[in-house]
Amino acid sequence: MIIGTVMGSIFSTRKSEKLVGNKFMIVRPEKTMAGNGNDLIAIDIIGAGIGEKVLVATGSAARIGCDKADAPVDAAIVGIVDEGQDGMEVISQ
Repeated sequence: MIIGTVMGSIFSTRKSEKLVGNKFMIVRPEKTMAGNGNDLIAIDIIGAGIGEKVLVATGSAARIGCDKADAPVDAAIVGIVDEGQDGMEVISQ
């Protein structure tokens, strides 16, 4: 799982039938997280907003976490970060 910031949303009028009705967001992983540092597209099952810090599950955990085991999902926003330790700022209202 990684922590990232929602940078924006993606709209697609043509997509796999298994993805119809879902919202997709652009997530920028924190620099301290593993990975190549590139933004990713994640299915949003919890209603995250632009600018929020989120938890993103990837790979098969993403499909399981969003109840889409047979859909082409590689990343899913599964939580919104309210606060953290080691220097992460509190973002809850």
